[in-house]
Amino acid sequence: MSLEQYAIIDSTLREGEQFINANFTHEQKVEIARALDEFGVECLELTSPLASPGSAEDARTIARLGLKAKVLTHIRCQKEDARVALDTGVAGLDVVIGTSSALRRFSHSKSIEEIIDLAADVLTWIRSQAPDIVLRFSTEDSFRSEEADLFRVYLAVDRLGVVNRLGIADTVGIASPGQVARIVGTLRRMTKADIEFHGHNDSGCAVANAFAAIEGGATHIDTTVLGIGERNGIASLGAFIARMYTWDRDLVRDKYHLDGLRGLELLIAELVGVDIPFNNCITGYCAFTHKAGIHAKAILNAPETYEALDPHDFGVTRYVSIAHRLTGWNAVKGRADQLGVALSTEQIKALTLHIKALADEKRLTMDDVDDLLRLWANGHHDAATDSALSLAEETPADAQ
Repeated sequence: MSLEQYAIIDSTLREGEQFINANFTHEQKVEIARALDEFGVECLELTSPLASPGSAEDARTIARLGLKAKVLTHIRCQKEDARVALDTGVAGLDVVIGTSSALRRFSHSKSIEEIIDLAADVLTWIRSQAPDIVLRFSTEDSFRSEEADLFRVYLAVDRLGVVNRLGIADTVGIASPGQVARIVGTLRRMTKADIEFHGHNDSGCAVANAFAAIEGGATHIDTTVLGIGERNGIASLGAFIARMYTWDRDLVRDKYHLDGLRGLELLIAELVGVDIPFNNCITGYCAFTHKAGIHAKAILNAPETYEALDPHDFGVTRYVSIAHRLTGWNAVKGRADQLGVALSTEQIKALTLHIKALADEKRLTMDDVDDLLRLWANGHHDAATDSALSLAEETPADAQ
């Protein structure tokens, strides 16, 4: 069921604020919140209002914007944190406490029994103060916690009957997809509440782990735009969208305004002073670029042969590169057709051989190839290419 009924909690305005270059102003946070809401994420998570007076004002302002997305804030498992957060008017509280031995020793010095008692006290108090608020309880550093301890805490909290959602956090990015699916699946069978997964990308598995969580029964996934966050961040919104699109593209098209993704990523990239990576899912420079001749022929005939994602759904375009030694005549012919240049099949094949030979000697650009196409169409190729024409006549019709 989670694969069809999942929700995204975008934490660019909480986890993303922990990115080393992030220093969003109040106005920028409002702009980001509106952009995320327009994209269609179901929830926005904001920095705790206890972080600073400005953070409290941010929460109050964004909570009053009238967004479709639920506005949540992230707090420690303490009544005072909850009291301040409730005063901001947010729609939900994300309560967290560490359960690993390292965090119990060096962060809050509480035993598992004390954590259970504290959670019961704080969570029941929050529910008594705000009967309709969306309430989540999460452990921190879940995957370095003893599983027996982890499930003791979750079962105790679930039995309270006051939380809407339980959270599992791969706080230092060490979990594997198999481990995530197993632990989430076990929690799904043991408890009744929704399940949220928060995964860091320290070992490069954040998106794979997020998908594994969904497969295991999680209902909510934390993301940030471009994956920004503490250290090297968490699951990227765009990459998670790409992963879910390959599972059910119609569902993803219906849930989110996909053509807004590039603008959203450009906004965040500019605000935090980074470039969009060349291999970024969907919006990277090379995401829909095709170079090899055999790929280009197939793409020109049926794009789905080498594209799991349709670039048009995301408001971007594909690019078939032909100015190199790996090019094929079908790709060159496709470019000639785009330019309205009339050349016979034999001429296209000969020109392709000429391009390959030139590319062995120097770096070519698309402008170089376009100039060659026009010269050949006007009969101005030199004698050195006559041998290419002869060779092209011997080339099989289905050659690349």
